[in-house]
Amino acid sequence: MSDGNSADIEMKIDPFRAKTLVTQIHGVSQRVSKAANGRNVRLVAVSKLKPPADILALHRDPAVKQEHFGENYAQELMEKAEMLPKEIKWHFIGGLQSNKCKPLATAVSNLFCVSSIDSNKKATQLNLGRLTHPDLPPLNAHIQINTSGEESKSGVTPGPEATTLAKHILTECPHLNLIGLMTIGAIARSKEMKEGEENEDFRVLREERDRLQEELKEELKGGKLELSMGMSEDFEGAIQMGSDEVRVGSTIFGERPKKEDFKVKGEVEAGK
Repeated sequence: MSDGNSADIEMKIDPFRAKTLVTQIHGVSQRVSKAANGRNVRLVAVSKLKPPADILALHRDPAVKQEHFGENYAQELMEKAEMLPKEIKWHFIGGLQSNKCKPLATAVSNLFCVSSIDSNKKATQLNLGRLTHPDLPPLNAHIQINTSGEESKSGVTPGPEATTLAKHILTECPHLNLIGLMTIGAIARSKEMKEGEENEDFRVLREERDRLQEELKEELKGGKLELSMGMSEDFEGAIQMGSDEVRVGSTIFGERPKKEDFKVKGEVEAGK
């Protein structure tokens, strides 16, 4: 039994809601499989601002057994991780403040990956947090690349900035495991794409991955870097361009409430 089971006993799962979620994730999984054409692509169900019962429904369903869930807010992830089964593999995919890095990596032992690392300082703080779990393997990490050049987007610039951060993680952060690169890209660009066209953000990320693998052969010790790109609007095109991980939220869970209207523990107490 997991540490989270004492809390999830109190969680009421609406069978009608559960059936809807299962149907929707099945649809997404089928689309992922078709686009992947035999490749193994990880599906991260983005559950931000959704009640813990939704996550539990997908995790417990015998036909789904969804393990990978993504969150955008550190406090929300920590609260959910505390009350849900430890078998869940959490991904942090949102903008992360430096002062939240160490607490997040310390509090959540089943944190699978942090996908939004964009500075040496954040990498160092996450490394220190994971150090508090000496029995666990290094924490998986993606470097976030700003492929669109938008000022509103987080991430390092392709080129020397990305190389410096990658080298820092590989040589100075023994409790982190650099597994790849992540981009969010320009949503407007994805919406304007015509069938058969290549998304510029995905092309940039793929080229940056290829460059880093070549330049950092020695530091990577022959290892490969994966690509995390593609969301609800564009995950099929991302997979066709080589994505190894897609992050899908609203297509599975539906529209989200406003952040100020959502409380993790309040949702549980309300029986949602």
